[in-house]
Amino acid sequence: MQAGLPPNEAVPALPPGLAVAASLPDVIPVRKRRGRVWSYVRRNPTIAVGGVLLLIVFMMALLAPVLGTVDPTALAPARRTRVPSPQYWFGTDLLGRDIYSRVIYAARVSLLVGFSVALLASVAGLAVGVVSGMVRWADGIIMRVIDGLMSIPPILLAIALMALTRGSIGNVILAITIAEIPRVARLVRGVVLSLREQPYIEAAVTTGTRMPMIIWRHILPNTLAPMTVQATYICASAMIAEAILSFIGAGVPPSTPSWGNIMAEGRALWQVKFYIVLFPSIFLSLTVLAVNLVGDGLRDALDPRMAKDV
Repeated sequence: MQAGLPPNEAVPALPPGLAVAASLPDVIPVRKRRGRVWSYVRRNPTIAVGGVLLLIVFMMALLAPVLGTVDPTALAPARRTRVPSPQYWFGTDLLGRDIYSRVIYAARVSLLVGFSVALLASVAGLAVGVVSGMVRWADGIIMRVIDGLMSIPPILLAIALMALTRGSIGNVILAITIAEIPRVARLVRGVVLSLREQPYIEAAVTTGTRMPMIIWRHILPNTLAPMTVQATYICASAMIAEAILSFIGAGVPPSTPSWGNIMAEGRALWQVKFYIVLFPSIFLSLTVLAVNLVGDGLRDALDPRMAKDV
């Protein structure tokens, strides 16, 4: 039996004077395949951490009725300004309302405003940016309007727009969206201007490809990555803007529980009943942090210059 061959295996006849070389052990061990989820988490830890935090807040808002909450608008003057206890986890406010229930239900308002503004501002800004970047004669007109809007701080523009309407969640979303559109439009315009000079775009124009087809096949796919990252920052900014508007009384109605409204109602007793402001501010900070972590992770994952070797 030849060395290196398993027993009971037929060995072909070899010419005289030739021998079979012994089998060598594997020098490079076989690499074990890990799960795709774990590999993605290892490459993008910030997306994983931010995604988990955001998922927790989303599930908290979705399952608010079954998380030991009561009616967040129920008044009970006899139990007002109770300190946190096993019965009232976060205490009660000046009108006796359960702060824990109000904070949990307020997550719905912030998530709705944040994601709605991010979606609407991204779609509108994408349309404006593409038109400005591809239509040369319209670029100057659109950019002057965008520059005028960007000269006004977004929160002041939102306050001015809210002053023209009554307080509601829909009006808050509309006001913040109008304030955020110029930033998306300017970002998309810059990307489109760089893509417009690429050789493959010039080749498509030379071959007679129509402009709508060029935009659909070549321009839009290349703007999705930076616009997605920008959308996460707009979502976080919209949540903060909604809290600011509600805090100063220009946002959602006081009857609607929101983190800004809760903090506004507790600012008068901040020095003696700090917990009224503390808990909604913690939840707002954690939610904004989660969205920003997802945005930072997407920026690192979608930018080929920052790609990490696996």
